[in-house]
Amino acid sequence: MKRTKFPLLCGQLSLDLVNTEVVRRGQRIDLLLSEAEIADWLYAVQAAIPFWDGFHCEAHLSAMYEQLTFMRQVLRNHFEAIAQQQTIPTALVQYLETCIEQAPFTYRLVDGKLHAIPVGEPPAMLQSLIAFDALTLIATNKLHRLKRCANDDCVLLFIDESGRRKWCSMKICGNRQKVAQFQQRQTE
Repeated sequence: MKRTKFPLLCGQLSLDLVNTEVVRRGQRIDLLLSEAEIADWLYAVQAAIPFWDGFHCEAHLSAMYEQLTFMRQVLRNHFEAIAQQQTIPTALVQYLETCIEQAPFTYRLVDGKLHAIPVGEPPAMLQSLIAFDALTLIATNKLHRLKRCANDDCVLLFIDESGRRKWCSMKICGNRQKVAQFQQRQTE
């Protein structure tokens, strides 16, 4: 099994895209700096895309790179505001709906489950899927449970299903914070 460098925290394509920017050693790091990294991210999130083969087209990686990095910035700006308890702006919904219009959906039964399959060119298809994911978060009121990690140095976002979660992940920030607190108590 290939280990992923991407923090896939909740199985939501839109959040997984936003979380391709991380902080390491105090520096903000972009995990999508090239077309090859777009291909790696697509491989990492393939479980959320039941028809994965349609996206793994080398000819489309350049267009995917441009669209995804732009979309990530739009989503990050809105998602961070929402995580700070701001209302979901109409402009975000309109942007997402416009993305879906570029590759509208048809539906297929895959392994006994109904899946929305966008129709169009692979870059627009991928953007449509991410937009659909974000709109689904809005429609199911899950986006209202969006939180930013309690670690001030972390930029990762997650959906807090329990209402008690503080960290993006115990592996990424939670354990580090607990170790730092323990070490501070030992030196006092």
